[in-house]
Amino acid sequence: MLTSLALIFLLGMSLGWIFQKLKLPRLLGMLVTGILLGPYVLNLIDPTMLEISADLRQIALIIILTRAGLSLDINDLKKVGRPAILMCFVPASFEILGMIILAPRLLGITILEAAIMGAVLGAVSPAVIVPKMLILMENGYGKDKNIPQLILAGASVDDVFVIVMFTAFIGLSQGAKISPVDFIQIPVSIITGIILGILLGTLLAIFFKQFHMRDSVKVIILLSISFLMVALENLIKTIIPFSGLLAVMSIGIALQKKRQVAANRLSVKYAKLWVAAETLLFVLVGSIVNIRYALTASISAILLIFGVLVFRMIGVLLCLLKTNLTRNERVFCMIAYLPKATVQAAIGGVPLAMGLDCGQIILTVAVLAILITAPLGAIGIDMTFKRLLVSAKN
Repeated sequence: MLTSLALIFLLGMSLGWIFQKLKLPRLLGMLVTGILLGPYVLNLIDPTMLEISADLRQIALIIILTRAGLSLDINDLKKVGRPAILMCFVPASFEILGMIILAPRLLGITILEAAIMGAVLGAVSPAVIVPKMLILMENGYGKDKNIPQLILAGASVDDVFVIVMFTAFIGLSQGAKISPVDFIQIPVSIITGIILGILLGTLLAIFFKQFHMRDSVKVIILLSISFLMVALENLIKTIIPFSGLLAVMSIGIALQKKRQVAANRLSVKYAKLWVAAETLLFVLVGSIVNIRYALTASISAILLIFGVLVFRMIGVLLCLLKTNLTRNERVFCMIAYLPKATVQAAIGGVPLAMGLDCGQIILTVAVLAILITAPLGAIGIDMTFKRLLVSAKN
């Protein structure tokens, strides 16, 4: 495992640096590192590490979502309002609808299988989007209209909606019935996650004010509580729906509101943690990408991915109707909502593991979606934000 970690960090950061010099996103170099080191190419990552890959990726996601929460001003979120709520589910719903319309015609699968595939592909990747939006916030791009905050909020909740839909469709494929209670889980998990997160963040703000300690100790405490929130989600999910990752982000938001000085200092610490976490996250995402599936994919599968992205962009555009965003700013939001990686890597192989007939094709399309949309979205954001958004620093 030590050798695997050394290879992941040294090669991941090196390829990331090379891709950055080529004016390409660093994460693309890290994804390529994972593909090369993974079990489907050179097989240089220890199997024990691959077994805990999902947990390690979740830790990295916790770090970046906490950092996002520590950087978000709740007043900015309030200003965003209706569009942010719509961005949580409308684009994903349009993508699922697009998959239901296009996939049976292009791939010859059933409507239900297309719905499952749509749920797998429907989520954007907070791991790709969140760090990009934090950079925009730090540099003042889109600040006047809170565009980074709008995209951050939508991308953070969108996963909850999609995973509930995925679970419901999988249940249907196994003969279960969908009840209204299944869909009530979505708002309940969001609300409970936010409420508990804000409560814990407020208590931490009071605790940090009363007891003096080093920022490094505060980071350990905050990380530990975040881990417990994610563990709590798995523990109580059969009793009450709860989003651990939303709770994690809400803790950071509450700290920013109640104890801004401490939140700003913790954000700096988390930015340093992200240097290692980012490499680990994207290399491990790359490691589970079976490149053979991508190589066997048909032109129809590639056309399908681009087709449903059009549906997704229409969904984003509808969310932004009757807002004060310019045409350029709306185009940027559509581009920023393209990347996929983390959710697809996590659930893309579930239908195949469950023995569903559509499992192989769903996994193939999920792999293709990561390889196409993660770099497409990341490059799109990097190349357009200076031209499409106004900087508050100008």
